Amino acid sequence: MAPHWRRARLIDRRPQTDTGRTLVFDTAAWPGHAPGQHVDVRLTADDGYQAVRSYSLAAPADGDRIELGVQSASGGEVSPYLADLLPVGADVEIRGPLGGWFVWRPAQRDAVLLVAGGSGIVPLMAMVRAHRAAASTTPCHLVYCVRDPAQVWYRAELAAAGPAVQVDVLYTRQAPDGSARPAGRIGPADLPAPDAAGEPPLCFLCGPTGFVEHVGALLLDRGHPADRIRTERFG
Repeated sequence: MAPHWRRARLIDRRPQTDTGRTLVFDTAAWPGHAPGQHVDVRLTADDGYQAVRSYSLAAPADGDRIELGVQSASGGEVSPYLADLLPVGADVEIRGPLGGWFVWRPAQRDAVLLVAGGSGIVPLMAMVRAHRAAASTTPCHLVYCVRDPAQVWYRAELAAAGPAVQVDVLYTRQAPDGSARPAGRIGPADLPAPDAAGEPPLCFLCGPTGFVEHVGALLLDRGHPADRIRTERFG
């Protein structure tokens, strides 16, 4: 059965960066979702005008509660309103969960390589959280690219990820003092090559279109098979 529109009430908003927000909604009879899926959000103005945008789910299924990541886009029609103006307690319409390809489930035993650019961390964070909640022993490596330290989403949570998930944060414009890697665009040396003796990891890549195309080419050059690379892009 195709997902239908349902009411969802905003119950919490938390800042992640100067323009990035976590929005938590309560929606009755939520059917559950898999890490990596997304939803459509529909807003309706007083005059009947409607706008629909897609947003990634940032956490594993948790009853009727869902968590979205919203990056406010300058000049955007929907994201600035959702990020900062939608009142807590207000309702929107949500359709989902959507997507079945860009998905990781704890039952999978493939090693996982996650590569995120900016707010592209959101669906990958759902995978990291699901991995931790399941106490999975599957190797999981997150490579997270941001312009500068102020743009890191989920900073405290990633810093406390523990040994089960290897987290590498790369800075493209400004690195923090003491960083072992100077600021610069992600390159081949920043990505692990697949283990020649085993099954290549399942790669999940999410971020702006230019970033995804660049990193996708790097992964191929590093020897990752195309059929093991799953991408999601925006912008």
